[in-house]
Parts: sequence; structure tokens; C-alpha cells
Amino acid sequence: MNYTASRLDKCFAALKNENRAGLGIFITAGDPDAETSLAIMKALPGAGADMIEFGMPFSDPMADGPSVQASSQRSLKAGGSLARTLAQLRAFREDDKTTPVVLMGYYNPIYIYGVEKFLSDAIEAGADGLIVVDLPPEEDDELCLPAVKRNLPFVRLATPTTDEVRLPTVLTNTSGFLYYVSIAGVTGTADVPIDMVTAALERLRKHTDIPIGVGFGIKTKEQAAAVATVADACIVGSAVVDAIRDSLDGSGKATGKTVGAVTALVSELAAGVRNARS
Repeated sequence: MNYTASRLDKCFAALKNENRAGLGIFITAGDPDAETSLAIMKALPGAGADMIEFGMPFSDPMADGPSVQASSQRSLKAGGSLARTLAQLRAFREDDKTTPVVLMGYYNPIYIYGVEKFLSDAIEAGADGLIVVDLPPEEDDELCLPAVKRNLPFVRLATPTTDEVRLPTVLTNTSGFLYYVSIAGVTGTADVPIDMVTAALERLRKHTDIPIGVGFGIKTKEQAAAVATVADACIVGSAVVDAIRDSLDGSGKATGKTVGAVTALVSELAAGVRNARS
């Protein structure tokens, strides 16, 4: 297995050894601008992020709520693109060789970029997995199978509506981890129902032994801690991009507070996650 797959594996093995859940933090590449986005990304591991979900900006992110949609729009307005996303990842990897980074987004920009070129460039840049939310298992030939063939994990989403009939199909070719969407709906629009998540994870673990990360709807330290008692990873996105948004000036530009606003939130979330099982 090549290095791209091993960073995620090592991360989850270390978390298991420490008997704690991991904290995954989502940011959109290039939000609010290329320089600030890279500074935020570089600061995430030190603030307590165990892995980074790296959003590939797209004009129509249909699985995402208003917060993540707005982060994509800010990035695109500042010149964000798939090529620039990979360039930012490459720059991040100059200093950080260990933190897993999973590229998350939609198929359209990848299709336009060219699947084989994208996979080659993503692996070369230091990506550790893909989450492409609008490619169902029926379309595995498009991107999933070519990625898995190159040992680049393809992380699939399971949702509250994924039943026993559908689940084996979802799990086929899924690698790295399984992303459980805790709410029915788009990102950042409802609070995570912890009792339902607990029951869902018990059911999912009867079908798979790969790690399970839980995201959508986790905004506070308390919610993160609750999820961390049952999940292998807790993933936070909308609250993080909201912290970026709230730090910007009146014209939507980064300020001296932008990076610190994100690291303060991530540190707080990390404290909740790390103490959840103690």
C-alpha cells in the first residue's frame, strides 16, 4: 500500500491505541483567500485537528448548507480552483508529512480536470482520500475504482436513510473510513441527535470494521464530546467556516483575527473530543 493510504490508517490506529476519537476539521481550499487559507490549514494540527477534510470549491455544492456554500463562493471569488486546491495541499505537505488530508467535493470539477490527471496530481500533492458526495456506488467506474486501484481511499457516506438493503452496496469499495451523516439534510442546518447516532453506529458496525467518522450538525464542544464517545472520529465543518466568516472585515477580507478565530474554536472542540472517554 502506498503512502497515501497509510496516513489515514496510521491516524486511526494511533487513535485506537489512545482510546479516543479523532477530530476532523473541514475547511474549503482558498477561503477566504489562498494565503489565509494555507495559514489556517497549517495551524489546524497544532490546534488539535487529527485530520483535515479539504473542500474543493464548487459553484453548486448541493449537499452543503448555507455556511459551506458561502465558503465555496468566497474561495471562487478569490480565484479558488481545483488546481489551486492541489497547490495549497502541496504547500501544506512541505511542512506536514503526517496529518491525513481527505479531499471532499463534487465530481464536476474533477471530470473537467480529467480523472486520471486528477488522481495523479492529488496523490503527488499528498492527498489521503477522496469524498465525492454526488457519485453513488452505481457510478464507481467513474472515479472510485480508478482511485482504489491507485491505493487512494474512497470514503463513502452513509445516512440515516441508508437501510439494510442499501448498506452493503454503500460499503462495497469504501476505504479509509465510513462517513456517517448524522442528520437527514444538508450540512450545518440541524443539531446532531446523539441517541440516533449511537444506534446507527451500532448497526453499521455489524456490517463493517472500518473506522466510522460522524459529521453534519456538530457545532459545539459538548456535541463533539458526545459524538466522540461513540464514533471513531468527529467531523466539524460549518462551525469552522462560520468562524472564518465572522472574522472577516466588512468587504469580506481576512483580518488579523481570522486564523486565531479558527484555532480557538478547534482547540475548544479538540478538548471536548479528547476528554470524552476519560
